[in-house]
Amino acid sequence: MSRMEDLPFLKMHGLGNDFIVLDGRDGSALPDAAQMQALADRHKGIGCDQLMVLMPPREGTDVVLDMYNADGSIAGACGNGTRCVASLIMAERAVNQVVIRTIAGDLLAWRDRDGGDISVQMGPVHTGWQDIPLSRAADTASLDLGLSRLGSATAVSVGNPHAVFFVEDAEAIDVKKWGAEAETHPIFADRANIEFVQVLSRREIRMRVWERGVGITMACGSGACASVAASVLRGLTEPQVTVHLDGGTLEIDWRNADAPSGGQIVMTGPVFSVASGIVPTGFFASLSLKLGKGALT
Repeated sequence: MSRMEDLPFLKMHGLGNDFIVLDGRDGSALPDAAQMQALADRHKGIGCDQLMVLMPPREGTDVVLDMYNADGSIAGACGNGTRCVASLIMAERAVNQVVIRTIAGDLLAWRDRDGGDISVQMGPVHTGWQDIPLSRAADTASLDLGLSRLGSATAVSVGNPHAVFFVEDAEAIDVKKWGAEAETHPIFADRANIEFVQVLSRREIRMRVWERGVGITMACGSGACASVAASVLRGLTEPQVTVHLDGGTLEIDWRNADAPSGGQIVMTGPVFSVASGIVPTGFFASLSLKLGKGALT
């Protein structure tokens, strides 16, 4: 475990999908995986679904964004977190558009003309089994996980892996039970985010989500994108859909959905700043002592 000094942070959320934002652009020490887990703890830390870490920009970008799940693992994509960071960088630079480099590629983000909602272009939708990735060749349009209660899923990648189940009543689904079981199914080479979707109309769906490395969250931007993509692939909706999540609504637009390249999927919604503060050195020192005694694993 690395030695940490006082650590400045921001707390933000998009529809209740909440984040700790850390700024590493000045070369300051950043938390390791165990320290991230402690920070993400909702009882003994700050609490969050993911941690967003800002890093110095590279050519053609405004910032590099590293994203981590609450368990300290790398998050391949996080739409709501990206939108939160985009709002920070746009305010910092007094601009209405930025390019954010992520592990999933360079993402364009912009602010609505009225200064409200933030949009991000999440990139193409991938449906090949190697791209998701799956551990073996399989039909990603109708993926049988052996969960008879749910039927088959549609697997897609929007920078991270998703499996989308279509259900008659999203409110009736035991998200914890089925989400945890599906996330770690052997077919997923790197686990998966699990969505449960009820189609309300050709332009409206209800979605609940179990996030990989996190659990139940109030919203998931990449999950909303994946759910709309899966709905379009199954012929259930149009490419422009309002997604109702536990924490609010997102607007998803899968542009050029029929393009061989996978088109571009765009998500739009609000972001909120909650608090700023400093995690004192003592927090990390205490954690180091506990780890040394084997109290944490």
